[in-house]
Amino acid sequence: MKKDIHPSDYRPVVFEDLGNGFRVLSKSTIKAEEMTKWEDGKEYPLVKVHISSSTHPFFTGQEKLLDMEGRVDRFKARAEAGAKAKAAKQLKPKNKKTSTKKEKQEQTV
Repeated sequence: MKKDIHPSDYRPVVFEDLGNGFRVLSKSTIKAEEMTKWEDGKEYPLVKVHISSSTHPFFTGQEKLLDMEGRVDRFKARAEAGAKAKAAKQLKPKNKKTSTKKEKQEQTV
């Protein structure tokens, strides 16, 4: 392992969610200007964050779910319509070859 590549100021830090006041004590090297008192009575650096696991939609179950069933149904309908159009085109009798201008001139002479 390489030596001296890890930061030396790895310490406990309190992260506080501004949305609901949720706080968690974790270790970090982030710089903090404020200090706060934790439940154990000690003071730790305070970092305020806008979103955390307590307010993030993924973790709270409030995430917006896509209407996957509707998308699949629309795709199947388009595929079915395309298949019907292809089948109808194959069943339709082919038009007789239309005469070109040169052939029309030869017929009139």
